[in-house]
Amino acid sequence: MSRKKKFHFEVLKEDKKSRARLGVIKTARGSIDTPYFIPVATLASVRALGSDDLADLGAHCILANTYHLHLKPGDEVIKKLGGLHRFMAFDRPIFTDSAGFQAFSLGLGREHNISKIGSIFPEGRETEDKRENLTRITDAGISIKSAHDGTWHFLDAKASMKIQSNLGSEIIMAFDECTSPLSDYEYTKMAMKRTHEWAKLSLKYHDRKQAIYGIIQGGWFEDLRHESTQFISSLPFDGIAIGGSLGNSKSDMHQVLEWVIPKLDERPRHLLGIGEIDDIFECVERGIDTFDCVTPTRLARRGNLFISPESGGGVENKFRITIKAPQYKDDKKPIDPRCTCPTCQRYSRAYVRHLYTANELSYFKLASVHNLHFMLRLMEQIRASIQNGTFSRLKKKWLKTP
Repeated sequence: MSRKKKFHFEVLKEDKKSRARLGVIKTARGSIDTPYFIPVATLASVRALGSDDLADLGAHCILANTYHLHLKPGDEVIKKLGGLHRFMAFDRPIFTDSAGFQAFSLGLGREHNISKIGSIFPEGRETEDKRENLTRITDAGISIKSAHDGTWHFLDAKASMKIQSNLGSEIIMAFDECTSPLSDYEYTKMAMKRTHEWAKLSLKYHDRKQAIYGIIQGGWFEDLRHESTQFISSLPFDGIAIGGSLGNSKSDMHQVLEWVIPKLDERPRHLLGIGEIDDIFECVERGIDTFDCVTPTRLARRGNLFISPESGGGVENKFRITIKAPQYKDDKKPIDPRCTCPTCQRYSRAYVRHLYTANELSYFKLASVHNLHFMLRLMEQIRASIQNGTFSRLKKKWLKTP
């Protein structure tokens, strides 16, 4: 049976005190209530979790990585096996990125020692520890050296669209070049121009059964962000994503959104690669509808577990505890006494700590279930607060803002 494109976004309610908005994205495989945090399944799996776990957690959708799936097991293999949904037994909507992010993560990100996760903002960090740049970028496209076997792979807009078509996702991203916070004005401008040309090619070559988002670039340069916003918004994309360098600090990121969001129409707005709890509140307040980030599960694997304000969480400790800490050795309480996830309903901090320090594999599932459940329930609270006109009150409660 052939798939028919079905994509619609509706704004249901707007917050009176900010740009926060309640909405719904409708696709052929189901709806996504917004604002929404999208779990990342880089290699067709949210690490340590199965698709049954995602269903139990009530995940509306996931995002998979085009470049990595192209290399392993191969997008043609996935197509032969029925596409990503059948391959990973996930029957909800799937986003895929364009592989353009690897221009940063495997290129200037390595060279500048800056990652999108955890250290995207280089303010106050040492950046001398440089690694090999594994990319070669021209106006034609991006050549990437595989970390698996050292072979080079060339991707352009046409190839990216073909790979994403083979994967069979509902929502795809246009091919782009993501720059580093340390990229200068001239390089950022050149990369933005490439992104604009690749945006037009992505529209030309993309699978018409898939919804496609254009990506606004321009780094932390106001005139470039304005130019890119105007250009990408003028094209017939189904949604708009904001990517690239967001400056040297979180306040810079907020400024970028203040430059961009007021110039956008009602199409859905996605912020690429951002997912700390304070970021969620600040960016929803500025009008972002969806986010994707590996933060919840990556933090879980490293022993950092989310807790709510009522359980001692706050901006100062990034709403998390470090489970290996000695004080949890005989702690009978769940990770977060207010949490309703399966882990917190059954296990103590002491037991979870034991699993972590013993390097038991079961720890990774229990911790990932907790952190992802925590984020998805937080998004439910945020949506309810927009509906009830209490978003600013909820943000103040969590972030202790004036």
